[in-house]
Amino acid sequence: QVQLAESGGGSVQAGGSLKLSCLVSGIAFTPRPCSMGWFRRPPGKGREVVSIYNADGSVTTGDSMKGRFTISQDNSKNTIYLQMNDLKIEDTGVYLCVLNEPHASGRCSDGWTRIWGQGTQVTVST
Repeated sequence: QVQLAESGGGSVQAGGSLKLSCLVSGIAFTPRPCSMGWFRRPPGKGREVVSIYNADGSVTTGDSMKGRFTISQDNSKNTIYLQMNDLKIEDTGVYLCVLNEPHASGRCSDGWTRIWGQGTQVTVST
């Protein structure tokens, strides 16, 4: 059973930095799951993409995060990271780790199941 456990959230002043971690258990990083990365849910809003590794290894990053947020992974630790710099008040929200687990064939084209972590709160203040 795939499980995702986020950590590293907290409160920070605008302009500061935080690094989030997502420990993945129950699935190997190689070959890469169909996709994995980070979403966020701002207060009173729906989920939005922060930064995602796509199945082909490319990265999709939300427009407002480009140049400030960087996704990375450590295969030896089965961990995905999100380095967030120059944080802004509008970055406040619950940050959720996500992974698309392929079905039995192992091919993403045959379908996958999206797994979510519980989330970690990030609060940016003036």
